[in-house]
Amino acid sequence: MNIYSLLTPIILLIIMTLILIVFTLICILLILPILLIFWRRMYTKERTNRKQKGTVVGFFHPYCNAGGGGEKVLWAMIKAVQSKYPNIHIVVYTGDLDADPEQILNKSQKSFNIKIQSNIEFIYLHKRKWVEANMYPYFTLLGQSLGSIWLGIEALNNLVPDIYIDTMGYAFTYPLFKYIGGCKVGSYTHYPTISTDMLRHVYRRVISHNNRRIIARNPFLSAGKIVYYRLFALLYGFAGRTADIVMVNSSWTEEHINSIWKCPLRTHRIYPPTDVQHLTSLPLYDDTKEDDQIRIVSVAQFRPEKNHPLMLRTMYELRSIVKEEIWDKICLVLIGSCRDAEDKVRVKDMQDLSKHFALDENVEFKLNIPYSELVSELQKASIGLHAMWNEHFGISVVECMAAGLIMVAHASGGPRADIIETQPGSQTGFLAEEAEEYAKILAYIINMHPEDKKTIRLAARASVNRFSNELFEKEVLRTMEPLFRQKQE
Repeated sequence: MNIYSLLTPIILLIIMTLILIVFTLICILLILPILLIFWRRMYTKERTNRKQKGTVVGFFHPYCNAGGGGEKVLWAMIKAVQSKYPNIHIVVYTGDLDADPEQILNKSQKSFNIKIQSNIEFIYLHKRKWVEANMYPYFTLLGQSLGSIWLGIEALNNLVPDIYIDTMGYAFTYPLFKYIGGCKVGSYTHYPTISTDMLRHVYRRVISHNNRRIIARNPFLSAGKIVYYRLFALLYGFAGRTADIVMVNSSWTEEHINSIWKCPLRTHRIYPPTDVQHLTSLPLYDDTKEDDQIRIVSVAQFRPEKNHPLMLRTMYELRSIVKEEIWDKICLVLIGSCRDAEDKVRVKDMQDLSKHFALDENVEFKLNIPYSELVSELQKASIGLHAMWNEHFGISVVECMAAGLIMVAHASGGPRADIIETQPGSQTGFLAEEAEEYAKILAYIINMHPEDKKTIRLAARASVNRFSNELFEKEVLRTMEPLFRQKQE
């Protein structure tokens, strides 16, 4: 047997493989455009035959009843659209199957003090589980993104809007609604699905909630994850660029979106709404009075990235550096909403951790409280605490500052870039990273002279007017006006 007879099967295999690849590419190039044209015509026909006449605006927010900062943006945006365009039909795509429309609207008013007109339609989505992280133990970002397309198809099949506005950051739904649904697409991004900071964490092999220990400690797995992240970033950028209007909530988010989506001329920074007018009118905390308690308040949903364990470790460190009589007065109040059973488990874990640190007498948990009770808690507190790394903006940080609290937040993301000034003479709060640093700052604030505290409180209050509800509504309507003008013409 000569060498040619050995090579012949290999050559034939290579030729057949090439033919198969070429045939597949031809099928994709021919069949995919035909399918896109067919689907586009099908959804155009559904839009023509729908019962809602006139302009329909669809807000895509599968967790609209969660009660967090993202939901506050949703309802404030809807309120703004209702006020300027009262005849437009508004639809909210939601996966909150356990709540009827009246319950959802009541919660928006109870949690955020936002009154929504009742002429709003809710489209209930049954495939929300496909965008949840626990469905994808591996390749979570890609799995959730593909799941959002599946969820978007369900939304599109239920009702085809004229204007599609995503307020949760599901960028992979934009090409679906634009090229197949024929919609104008607007987005409000709170947090980029992937960022250069995430890539940096993997490159440096830093352990975090999105970079597990087994990957961080293995150079080969870390290298593989970097390749995966870079490829995902390319897809994410392509999807994001298909939006007609891009809104972001902070300069930190804007920087990352511009670096990945590469459409700066269509990107607008609009800070989230905060009820600063009401909160700044509250009586300022009196540092000269002798209180029974020194209340430290944290307002954050019970999600992993909010880093409640860091706050408890801070309290543990604080106990060792303040006098016992001072420690007996200190109380950390953790206020937040729970979206589901997993969040409730996290709360139970935090309660167990506080007992493990022997902090249970100095920590309170307040879940899903109404806005009126939140305001009451802010009035009773003197210090605010926030621990999330790379918080995209920080509505609760602004709320605490507006209410007159001295804020201590993580030295990253929105709090550092947009909200808190630490320079002497114009200081509005403090920034920290590790538990020991947080604890030292808290001890420093507790021991500060009352006049120095008052100076920071007044400076913080004076700095938050740029985050008002009124300014948010004005900027949102200005930015989205081209979408409505094109549809109404």
